[in-house]
Amino acid sequence: MDKSNHKILAKLKNNPKVLYRKYSTNIKYVMMVVCMLIITYFLPRQPRFRYEFEKSKTWQNKDLVSPFSFAILKTNPQVATDKKEALNNVLPIYNYDEDVFKSQIEVFINEFDVKWKSDGFLENEKEKYKKEALNMLKAIYAKGIIGLDAKHQQGGKYYDFSLLTNNVSVKSNSQDVYTTESALDYFKTHFTSPNLKIKDMVVELIESHIRPNITFDERLTTTVQNSSINSISTTKGIVQKGELIVAKGGVIDDEVYQKLLSYKEAYEVQTKIIGDNNIVYLGQIFLVGFIITLLMVFLFLFRKDIFADNRQISLLLLVITSMLVALSWAIKLNLSSLYYIPFCIVPIIIRILFDTRLALNLHLLVILVAGFFVPNSFEFVFYQTTAGMIAIYSIKNLVKREQLLISASFILAAYFVSFIGISLLREGDFNQIQWANFLPFIFSVLLSLLAYPLIYAFERVFGITSDVALIELTNTNNKLLRDLAFKAPGTFQHSLQVANLAEAAIFKIGGNSLLVRAGALYHDIGKMENPQYFIENQNTATSPHDKLPYEQSAQIIIRHVYKGIEIARKNKLPENVIDFIRTHHGNARVDYFYQSFLKNSPERFVDENIFRYPGPIPFSKETGVLMMADSVEAASRSLKNPDAQNINALVERIINYKLEQNQLDNCDLTLKDLETIKLIFKTMLMSIYHVRIDYLQST
Repeated sequence: MDKSNHKILAKLKNNPKVLYRKYSTNIKYVMMVVCMLIITYFLPRQPRFRYEFEKSKTWQNKDLVSPFSFAILKTNPQVATDKKEALNNVLPIYNYDEDVFKSQIEVFINEFDVKWKSDGFLENEKEKYKKEALNMLKAIYAKGIIGLDAKHQQGGKYYDFSLLTNNVSVKSNSQDVYTTESALDYFKTHFTSPNLKIKDMVVELIESHIRPNITFDERLTTTVQNSSINSISTTKGIVQKGELIVAKGGVIDDEVYQKLLSYKEAYEVQTKIIGDNNIVYLGQIFLVGFIITLLMVFLFLFRKDIFADNRQISLLLLVITSMLVALSWAIKLNLSSLYYIPFCIVPIIIRILFDTRLALNLHLLVILVAGFFVPNSFEFVFYQTTAGMIAIYSIKNLVKREQLLISASFILAAYFVSFIGISLLREGDFNQIQWANFLPFIFSVLLSLLAYPLIYAFERVFGITSDVALIELTNTNNKLLRDLAFKAPGTFQHSLQVANLAEAAIFKIGGNSLLVRAGALYHDIGKMENPQYFIENQNTATSPHDKLPYEQSAQIIIRHVYKGIEIARKNKLPENVIDFIRTHHGNARVDYFYQSFLKNSPERFVDENIFRYPGPIPFSKETGVLMMADSVEAASRSLKNPDAQNINALVERIINYKLEQNQLDNCDLTLKDLETIKLIFKTMLMSIYHVRIDYLQST
């Protein structure tokens, strides 16, 4: 291996982003403990009521006898009715203001004198009419002029009120006092004068001096109303210690249901006061620790690749912690409904970034923990489990943006079906369904759309590649692919053909077809460094290899793997795509140059490693299929007569050779898979023909 390849290999080994970098095994266990401590720190710290119950259902537990005395709480409708009744019993409070009459009389006298003189009436009659007008005005103000409030007239034209005079309250009615209109009418009717001009003048003056002296005191009324509401009792009886609350097999009717609710609230209050929070915390540690351990066992048994990667484990633990901390936050804020929390965002994110099994497993674990801290836990678990399953089923592959909206609509439909079913089981009547309770589910589904930007963030932070990212990578307008098409057009065409072959094969046998296509398009990008040394890019009869020693030619061919990894890392390609560059030749030999060396220099010692690719060999279905597709497509270009017989023989020979060289030992491919792959390759290669020199069949 030449010095330049040694340098590239050393650089890649020192790169902190190498796919198989191994963190300390202890780190994952430290993360587990930290996750458990964070979750349990934020969870509510009080004993949990042990019974679940629903109205109109049968009590399946043993006879429930009250261990202490407690008051029976009124239902919310009963409390609301009592409050409404209390408000109705509080009369609006009006203040009687004596200063209004004094201020208006003083102004009236002055204006009367001026007006009488200016109108030229007889001076000897002035005192007579002034006295009569003042007496009537005094009588009107003494009875009271009310400033009517429209909201108090809703029950009719007249209404009762409390009249407050010198801090003494007297019940009155708006019919018993004047309004500004009725006061003026009274004056017009009872003020007499043979001289109509005098009457008109006096009435005009009086009209401008009739002001309400009984006014509504809103602040005091509100204070009395609040006091009345606060004095309402929220209980209606008591259950004595030792009294039977409900017998086994008994039906939970309205009365029993209210007793159970009251017992639950009293139990939680008492345990909060006398309970040992440290013991409760220990129980939470056991439960949360057990759940996290189950997740790790699942990963160890079924997803060893994730178990070995601490970055991916940290992502899973972050998702769990975030959702349960959000739940704790909602409980502490006394959120009106915990269904506002978008629990379905968990299976959506995990399904897109990982797979179906892990998404369902993680979602169930989160819901099981949450179920211990929410009311009606079985109902909660049913809602979230079914909705989460629908979320997973509806996102098989996120290849279009609208799929997330479609998934959201399916989740909403799942919530709606569950809501209708549970409501009917509980109420037994369509008319009794409280549709407002469904609003939190709508809000939750809308929040689940945040999964899309979160997926992008998780990809960048944790180095995970989703199908969305793979779709972007397979776009041939991508800058790196455009460079490949410009610098090495033959290699680019070869990569396209390999992508078609590998994608068709992996789709048939089962696997990630998007990942295979992306890997195939980028597997030979290292050839951009010296494209003229690869036959598909040569347009002359002579080859640069003709003037080089066989060892150097082999190293140039091998170098495209190292260079490809270097270019891929520089352009920040995902590690699972770089895998295809590393493994597409495995650790096979460059046989043409190796055999040529042996033939032309039989007397010289040969180091076989000089002619061997660095590996590793493929370790998954996808990388194994790509290796076979690459070799078969390259070899097919050398066929002089690409008929069915020759193509059949070529495919059989290439794949059997890979098996003999142990290049597919680490792939999860069965013999049935290999036969399927062979058939697909043979069918698709019928239309492919390119002249290709034998010595580069494995390049």
